[in-house]
Amino acid sequence: MLMAVVLGVAFAEEPVDPFLWLEDVEGEKALDWVRAQNTVSQGELEAAPGFASLQARLLEILDSKDQIAWPAERDGWWYNFWKDGDHPRGIWRRTTPEDYRRPEPNWEVLLDVDALGAKEGVKWVWHGANCLPPTYERCLVSLSRGGADAEVVREFDVQTKSFVEGGFSLPEAKGAASWLDLDHVFASTDFGPGTLTSSGYPRQVKEWTRGTPLADAKLVYEGEEADVSAFGGRDFSEGYVRDTFGRSPTFFTNELYLRKGKKMVRIDKPDDANAAPWRDWLLVELRTDWTVGGKTWPAGALLAADFDDFLKGKREFDVLFAPTERSALTGWTATKSHVLVSSLDNVRSRLTVQTPGKDGWTSSLLAGIPEFGTVSATAVDPDHSDQYFLTVTDFLTPTALFLGEVGKGDPERLDQLPAYFDATGYDVSQHEATSKDGTRIPYFQVSKKGLVPDGSTPTLLSGYGGFEVSRLPAYSASVGVGWLEKGGTYVVANIRGGGEFGPRWHQAALKENRPRAYEDFAAVAEDLIARKVTSPAHLGIQGGSNGGLLMGNMLVRTPELFGAIVCQVPLLDMRRYNQLLAGASWMGEYGNPDKPEEWAYIQTFSPYQLVKKEAAYPRVLFTTSTRDDRVHPGHARKMAAKMLGDGHNLLYYENIEGGHGGAADNKQTAHMWALTYTFLWSELNKVPVAPPAPAAPAP
Repeated sequence: MLMAVVLGVAFAEEPVDPFLWLEDVEGEKALDWVRAQNTVSQGELEAAPGFASLQARLLEILDSKDQIAWPAERDGWWYNFWKDGDHPRGIWRRTTPEDYRRPEPNWEVLLDVDALGAKEGVKWVWHGANCLPPTYERCLVSLSRGGADAEVVREFDVQTKSFVEGGFSLPEAKGAASWLDLDHVFASTDFGPGTLTSSGYPRQVKEWTRGTPLADAKLVYEGEEADVSAFGGRDFSEGYVRDTFGRSPTFFTNELYLRKGKKMVRIDKPDDANAAPWRDWLLVELRTDWTVGGKTWPAGALLAADFDDFLKGKREFDVLFAPTERSALTGWTATKSHVLVSSLDNVRSRLTVQTPGKDGWTSSLLAGIPEFGTVSATAVDPDHSDQYFLTVTDFLTPTALFLGEVGKGDPERLDQLPAYFDATGYDVSQHEATSKDGTRIPYFQVSKKGLVPDGSTPTLLSGYGGFEVSRLPAYSASVGVGWLEKGGTYVVANIRGGGEFGPRWHQAALKENRPRAYEDFAAVAEDLIARKVTSPAHLGIQGGSNGGLLMGNMLVRTPELFGAIVCQVPLLDMRRYNQLLAGASWMGEYGNPDKPEEWAYIQTFSPYQLVKKEAAYPRVLFTTSTRDDRVHPGHARKMAAKMLGDGHNLLYYENIEGGHGGAADNKQTAHMWALTYTFLWSELNKVPVAPPAPAAPAP
C-alpha cells in the first residue's frame, strides 16, 4: 500500500472506496439502488403482523386535534403552527389569550402551507417566522423544500395574510434573515463564491435596504472561511435595543461583538462560553473554568455581570447557578424582572427564580416538579410581564402546558395531551451502570409493574451521547403504543458526550475520548442483562444522527450484546464525514480525519471502516432521508451496501423527503416509526415475517 507523509506523520493511504457512487445524492444510479432496497424493506415490514394497524394508530395520534397548540406571544396575540389530518403540511394561525382558553378557540389562519405548496408545485415545509416588533405585522417566513435545512425566506404581511410583492426575499440557502427596522434587514446567505464557510453556512452578515438588489447589500460583519458560521441580529428589548454579531470558529466556540456606532466592541469572554445581554446585565454560561479578577469560576456556571461595567473592564459577577458533581445547567429564560434557571440534579429537573435587586440577586425554588419529569420554562412577553409558559412532561404522564407568573402562586394549566396509551401498569425507575473506567452512568427504565427478571423481556435501549445534548424523561405516544403496550421495556441511557452533568460530561467523550460514550452505552446494556431485565437476544437499540454513529459503533464493537439495531440518519464513514454537507462543522466534536494524528483515533470509532465480513452481527435497519442536507445519506447508503456485499442480513429504508428529521409530514413520520417498531418487535420476539426478497446487487 502506498504511504504518504503529512505534517511529518506517516500513514497509509486509504483504499479506493468502492461505494463512493452512493454519495451522489440524487444520481439515478444511486436512487435505483435506494428504490431497490426500499422495495425489500417495505415488502417485509409492511407485511408483518400488526404493521398496518400500528401505522394507522400512530397517524391518528399525530393528526389528533387534541394535540397541544403551543403558543408564542406577539403583541397580545398567541401564534401557533398546527398540523393535523386536514393540514398535513400545516397552518400558521393566531388567536387571543382569552380565546385560547375556550374548548374550541377561534383561530385566524394566516398561512396555509398545504395550499401554498399546491399553488406553487413545491412540497414546502414550515421553518418558522421572524416578526418585527413592536406590532409584529411584518414577518420573515422561512420555508424548506422537503424538510431540508436549506430554506427560502419571504416577507409576509400579517394584516393582508399574504407575501409582500417586491418585499424582502432570500433564495434557498442555509442562511437566515432578521429585522433591523421596517426597511432594513440583516441577511446571511450564499452571496456567491467565497461567502460560505467550509461547513456550508454563511460567513457574511449584510445590511439590506428595501427596494435594492441583494447584491448591493452592505457588508456589516464577516467571519473566516474555516469557521462554522457567522451570525448577527438586533435585540429589540424595550429600552435596551442592541446589535450583536459574531463568528463560530468551531461548533463549541464563538466570538461575540456589540456594535456601538461604527465600531465593533468584542465581548471579552472565554471563546467557549456563551453570553447574552439581558436588560442591564450580561449573562455568561461557562463551558470550562474561567479565572478572571482574581477568582476562578467553574465550568457549567451561569454568571451575571453589570453589562456597562463589564464593557469597561470590571469583572464582578453574581452566580445564578453553580454546578455540583451531579448537577448541571440546562438553560435560562428571562421575564421582565426575573431570570428562570433550569437545571438537572442527577438528571432530575429543577427550576429556580433569580431576581436582581439593590443588594444583589435572590433565589427561590419553583416547587411541584415531578420526580422523574422534565420541566422547561419560556418567557411570554419579556418586555412587559413576568409571565412564563411552563412545560411539564415525563415518561408516563401526558405532557402539560401551564401559564404562570412569578410571585403569583401556582401556574394555570392551559392544556394537556390526552393519555394516548394506558400507563397505569408501568413503573419508572432510575438505575446506574458502571462503565469501563469506573464512571457511574445513570439510566431510566420504564417497564411493567412487577416485571419478572428472567431475561425474556423485549427491551429497547436508546441513547445519544454527543454535542452536550441531554436525554431526559418525556412523554412519547409512539413509544407507548409502539413498544410499551406490547409488553416491552423502554430504557434511556445518560451516557457521556451528553449534557446531563454539564460541560464536563460532554467533554469527557470528545475526540480521542469518544470511545467512552460507547463504553458507557455498552455498560448500560450489560447492566440490563446482569439484572435479568432482558438478554442479548431480546435487547434492541435505537438512535439517530450522532446517536446513529453510536448505533454503528455498538454494531461493530459489541454486537454480541444485541438482538437488533435501528440506525437512523447516521454518521458512519468518519474518514469522509468532514467533506460531506455540514460535516466540517462537527470537527470540534470528533476531530479532523484529514490530520493523520487525529485520524489515528477517529478510525477507532468509524463503523464504515470497521465492518468485518466474517463477523456475526445482529440484524440492522438503516433509515435516512434523501433530503437530509445535514448528515449526508451516503453514510447509511454506503454502510448498508458494504454490509450487504459482505453477506450480512439487514434492511435499508430511505425516505425521499424529510430532511434530518427523516420525515416531512405526519404520514411519513407514522410510516417511519411503524417500520422501526415493527422491525424491533419482530427481531426481538422472533415473530415470523415474510422472507426478504434478494437485495438488488450493486451496479
